[in-house]
Amino acid sequence: MSNLEPAGLSPAEWEVMKVLWDSGPLAARDVFALLPNERQWAYKTVKTLLSRLVAKDAVHYDQVGNSYLYRAAIARDAATRQEVRGVMDRLVTEASSPLIAHFIEEADLSDDEIRKLKRQLDQKRRDKRGQS
Repeated sequence: MSNLEPAGLSPAEWEVMKVLWDSGPLAARDVFALLPNERQWAYKTVKTLLSRLVAKDAVHYDQVGNSYLYRAAIARDAATRQEVRGVMDRLVTEASSPLIAHFIEEADLSDDEIRKLKRQLDQKRRDKRGQS
């Protein structure tokens, strides 16, 4: 699986990717069956989404007989990083700290997640001091 970042993913494409990250490789019918029922997407819609993801190089497939098995071609981390970077680019003009503070305020973080964020911020501070 690659850490390369594909073109941005639509919300619908994210749903398909989640299924592939959690359960892939899968045939299109299996992806369709594992999607949340509230979506009420037609099978053809799922096939279209898979085709778009292949075109974006986010999904690869292997032909097995008359069927295709689809698998995520990018890591969930890489796609998430790109999505966050896109949000930051759209919302932040000068300082990112108000946006980050808002995310932290809104997030339901465990003690472990808070410790990890603190370690990352401490590392960021050390890196910044090292660059000065």
